[in-house]
Amino acid sequence: MIWRCAVPSPLRRHFDYRPPADWQGTVKPGVRVSVPFGKRAVTAVVVSAATESEIDETKLRHVTALLDTAPLYTEAQLALLRWAADYYQHPAGEVLPLGLSPGERRGKTERTVGEPGLSLTTRGQGLPEGAPHRAPKQAALVFKLKQGPASLQALATEGFSRNVIKALIDHDLATSCELKADQNWRTQTPPLPANAEQYAAIDAILAQTATFAVHLLYGVTGSGKTEVYLQSIADCLERGQQALVLLPEIALTPQTMARFEARFDAPVVALHSGMGDAERDRVWAAARRGSVAVVLGTRSAVFVPLCRPGLIVVDEEHDAAFVQQDGFRYSARDVAIKRGQLEQCPVVLGSATPSLESWHNAELGRYQRHALTQRAGTGTLPRHHRIDISGLDLSAGLSQELLNRIGDTLRDGHQVLVFLNRRGFANALLCHDCGWSSDCTDCDARMTLHKTPPGLHCHHCDRRSALPRQCPNCQSQRLVGTGVGTQQTEAFLTEQFADFPVIRVDSDTMTGRASMSGLISRLDSGDPVLMIGTQMLSKGHHFPHVTLVAVVDADALLFSPDFRGEERLLQLLTQVGGRAGRDKTPGEVLIQTRHPEHPLMQQLDRPYHTALPALLSHRVQAGLPPLGALGVIRCDSQSRREGLDFLHQVKNSAVAAAGTQIIGPVPAAMARRKNRYRSQLVISAKNRAVLAASMETLVSAAESTRRSRHLSWSVDIDPYESL
Repeated sequence: MIWRCAVPSPLRRHFDYRPPADWQGTVKPGVRVSVPFGKRAVTAVVVSAATESEIDETKLRHVTALLDTAPLYTEAQLALLRWAADYYQHPAGEVLPLGLSPGERRGKTERTVGEPGLSLTTRGQGLPEGAPHRAPKQAALVFKLKQGPASLQALATEGFSRNVIKALIDHDLATSCELKADQNWRTQTPPLPANAEQYAAIDAILAQTATFAVHLLYGVTGSGKTEVYLQSIADCLERGQQALVLLPEIALTPQTMARFEARFDAPVVALHSGMGDAERDRVWAAARRGSVAVVLGTRSAVFVPLCRPGLIVVDEEHDAAFVQQDGFRYSARDVAIKRGQLEQCPVVLGSATPSLESWHNAELGRYQRHALTQRAGTGTLPRHHRIDISGLDLSAGLSQELLNRIGDTLRDGHQVLVFLNRRGFANALLCHDCGWSSDCTDCDARMTLHKTPPGLHCHHCDRRSALPRQCPNCQSQRLVGTGVGTQQTEAFLTEQFADFPVIRVDSDTMTGRASMSGLISRLDSGDPVLMIGTQMLSKGHHFPHVTLVAVVDADALLFSPDFRGEERLLQLLTQVGGRAGRDKTPGEVLIQTRHPEHPLMQQLDRPYHTALPALLSHRVQAGLPPLGALGVIRCDSQSRREGLDFLHQVKNSAVAAAGTQIIGPVPAAMARRKNRYRSQLVISAKNRAVLAASMETLVSAAESTRRSRHLSWSVDIDPYESL
């Protein structure tokens, strides 16, 4: 008998091993084993059993240990992971561990999730009343346990010592057990009144609870999409099933968690990369055992095991944060849809700015679309006003008109959000005399100037250096910052509006677990506050007291070379503007631009979906997603030439399927990052089936092409960025 195993390695194949020397019986796919791999011992997953191997029997090594008696994966979860490895053309040995907790990937046993308890054995249950007669404390404990298992903590409170408990265990009268939490889940606070559009969406979702269906919930910002989620989840819990809710950012978790915990009398847990391994191990095991009702998680939570899955929700489904853009590259939204199909449960995709792919699927009838066109409660959609800054004198990137409106809003007792999607103080440091710039030595990018703490920081490779006192090139001391970042805007606005608190919200300031929770608590007070934030503040948050949103530079993505550039800009401006006017006071969005007449800027006065037909038409003409399919083979190497030569060999040694166009190899948009040269082949196909056939051929060619150990390559299917 041969055990075929998925070993955590970049090699796209399985590895054959002999069972342990003393093994008898069969093995189930999905169990973990410890195997020798090279000079290491690694944790692998059994994929299948076979009777023959392509490897000489004398060279096959034995499995060192069987780590599980039964698979830790559910059947649907294992099928999902195997599908993901196949669809995204990634080694199964690196994909299957994503279905395990951090400790389980290292070979540790599954965490216990219930409360430690004590129960009687069959022998203990058969004891007559008052036995054991010579040990009254033991007899009292036996009498209590005949009423049912009890927690060790409760027994200690009632005066039963460890010695008494140990005596029963030693005499095979009692045994340790794990007490499961109450699974009679219910709603503890009544739902908010729903309007007709919300009711229609809820009814449509609840009508298909026992089958797979994808519901696209297209609701303007503040329209009550979360209430639709909550009422749909309430029905799921009443049926004794679990719900998985995916969020794009860790920052959204505290506010969403608070709403869910307030609504449900049921265990609600968070799962994200900001948690420690031990905490993730406990959540993972609890979800697998069915001890938690709702899992709120970021991208990787799409692989969490669920004992009784009943509903999957992807909030802000359009968001780029759902796309893993290094290592195993996948879209958590697309994986969630596949999971819904395998689990036979509904999937809800919610967004005020749906992706063009999801909108197109709804147009074709693959998804059911539900529209929420009005804000819930007393909120109204904000007014948009464009400020043409061509030729204007700007202070820290801000026009005088914008500053006047900020001052008026703060003095009226309201809150303001200033949006600038650039961290740091300035884009770069320049020498006024010779033109030297703060280029990163390891990337084709400039290092950003930071003032707190002072220094230069590359946001691509994380390289940091001290702030130079003079130009390294000509020794001039006339060094100036170019461009505007959040630190510079914060410093200027703090000086301009000294009577009001100014808070910067970006990844440099929101570093602790409690950072976002503290900010939300402060904003909930309703006191006038001025926030300066990056994209971190543009989505999902409910700030009821913000009445003015100011966009400092709306032109950053306007002429992006990436084919998704216009779609992203429209989504970003719609989302950030949607933070204003969510309560009684009407909101306003001021947008600084040098191109106020551009069609995309004009589009902001109209509903988001009215722009999608034109964007879709452009994609049709170019044969791009969602009408066509894209894949990219990327490589990075120590030499620019080596990477390009490798991709040339791959391209020349593979025969692409009909209906496929291969572009390149070409350098990536940022050709050098972390002192590695980046190149790529872009594969365009008329549909996903044709793309899959071509990619399989190219990947096979790449694996058989000789290369040095200084070159690595990866596959990106449905790339979010094609450059």
